[in-house]
Amino acid sequence: MAYEDYHFIDTKKHVWNYSRFEGDDIDLFQKGKLFRAYELFGAHKMRVLDTEGYYFAVWAPNAEGVSVVGPFNGWKQQLHPLFPRMDSSGIWEGFIPRIGKGVQYKFHISAPNGFEQDKADPFARYAQFRPSTASITWEFDKYWFDGEWMENRHHRNALNAPWSVYEVHLGSWMKPDKEDEASFNSYTELADRLVSYVKAMHFTHVELMPVMEYPYDGSWGYQTTGYFAPTSRFGTPEAFMHLVDTFHSNGIGVILDWVPSHFPRDEHGLYLFDGANTYEYADMRKGYHPDWNSYIFNYKRGEVRSFLISSAHFWMKHYHIDGLRVDAVSSIIRLDFSRNDGEWEPNEKGGNENLEAIQFLQDLNNILYREFPGTQTIAEEASDRPGITLSTKKGGLGFGMKWMMGWMHDSFRYFKIDPEYRPAHQDEFSFSIMYFYDEKFMLPLSHDEVVHGKSPMLYKMPGNEFEKFANLRLLYTYMYTHPGAKLLFMGNEFGQTSEWNYKTELQWPLLQYHAHNNLQECVRKLNELYISKPTFFELQFNQKGFEWATLDHREEAVVAYKRKGKSREKDILVILNLSNRNYPGFVMKIKGKPGWNVLFNSNDIAYWGSGEMVNTPVICLSEDKKEKVCEIKLDIPALTGIILEQA
Repeated sequence: MAYEDYHFIDTKKHVWNYSRFEGDDIDLFQKGKLFRAYELFGAHKMRVLDTEGYYFAVWAPNAEGVSVVGPFNGWKQQLHPLFPRMDSSGIWEGFIPRIGKGVQYKFHISAPNGFEQDKADPFARYAQFRPSTASITWEFDKYWFDGEWMENRHHRNALNAPWSVYEVHLGSWMKPDKEDEASFNSYTELADRLVSYVKAMHFTHVELMPVMEYPYDGSWGYQTTGYFAPTSRFGTPEAFMHLVDTFHSNGIGVILDWVPSHFPRDEHGLYLFDGANTYEYADMRKGYHPDWNSYIFNYKRGEVRSFLISSAHFWMKHYHIDGLRVDAVSSIIRLDFSRNDGEWEPNEKGGNENLEAIQFLQDLNNILYREFPGTQTIAEEASDRPGITLSTKKGGLGFGMKWMMGWMHDSFRYFKIDPEYRPAHQDEFSFSIMYFYDEKFMLPLSHDEVVHGKSPMLYKMPGNEFEKFANLRLLYTYMYTHPGAKLLFMGNEFGQTSEWNYKTELQWPLLQYHAHNNLQECVRKLNELYISKPTFFELQFNQKGFEWATLDHREEAVVAYKRKGKSREKDILVILNLSNRNYPGFVMKIKGKPGWNVLFNSNDIAYWGSGEMVNTPVICLSEDKKEKVCEIKLDIPALTGIILEQA
């Protein structure tokens, strides 16, 4: 049946048979290529025959009946039935006159197997505040003020630009009433408080833990039910736009944590959406996630791929998002992820990779980079599978960056060792340099490392209180001078003394103590240094950006390396004393010309160090011009990182 024949209006009925689908929309949807599906599905304000109302469309291929229910019809399922398209698409649609913005609704779905359920709209742009679960009709009304950022963000979000990311859980960063766990700052209040803090700390980007609507606070947002709706916990969609706009107006990029790997079994959500396994695999060896008691998207279905890619596209387009951190990529691409032998089935080639999921991720990255130049996608991927950040044209997954989980685990393992015994473990410390250029890595000290009994950052460190802070400053110095982008979870910057708890705000009162206040200042200074010195980031993903300065001091647990930029005139030398011994008059041979200035010393009294053994100036003992080697002499305090720049 031709498209124009499919439209007919009966103004006597509660629902008018009307369609927004045109041309090859259905074919693209079924093939997984409809990346603007949000323009067709869901609820859309329209005017038909001079009558305003909302058009509704939902994909429910196994349903025998679909209707729209809400307070406008007393939640009665018979009054506003949708019409099935007269094709094989499984799409139900219709126009309901005289419904306005801000109206609650659900789709009542019935199936031949006796299934009857009210479902939230998968494409809803706004939802009720939990525990209520209805969708809300909504049209955006926002004027953006970030034109300058959007025009120039390809420079700020480039891979040769600084990336110092502050990871934030909006509900627990700060609360308006610290005694009330149920209280939240609104998006508008966060625009006033969080943005100014991030800017003052010199972070270049924020990464927001999932803001897509979710029913259970304890999931931290990783059990998503609303893939197109910012959570109503903190306000309206426009209020969230205002938060993003304010970040951009202050020169800060915004990354969203996005979860296309699994979804919960809440009755109003995607699970058994029309009485059958529509969004999830029917075979629970592929369709159920045992770790998270959730369900895995059926990446083989083109309609599901269109849904997910459209979600990513939607946040980039309508919310001006600068990047997506894609959660749990390992679980997406591996059939045997968290499964024992016999609990998974090999792919058609006999391997353990989910081939259709890999194709989905490649399509996702191809579309996002084509549609939104100047943005990035970042994979949370924990395996040693190659090609995560390799171009899809070369067979890779096409991500812009990948979390460097190996660096994080190795660093924690090393720093937990008593400094007296560290010389025997120097290979573990330096191992990441063997492969840092294999992918474009982001170094994450994330929320996952300060929960579930893993202890806060400060208490991972050995020694007395002074030594714990010194070790933590040393770790941060190492992270900021190691090749790659950086990510630090909120609270880590001032040394929380308890694990992160999503129910309570950060331990801001700790800042009244010099140790914590000065640690915060140390991180602020490292951020300032990192973003002001191109040597740190110009070649941060390139083998040419790093060089060991000396490996001759293993027994002293002292390492020295250079960071190099495009201009070799401004090499930076990093010296880390990982032992608990002071080294006055420490002599080392360094390739290059003499003449070095101290940029940073983690033992500075301003950072709650001892302030002892200050090198002003750095002494050069001799120079071998023929071998291009100079000999320098430094006083190096215990557990200290020193950063020098070539004069």
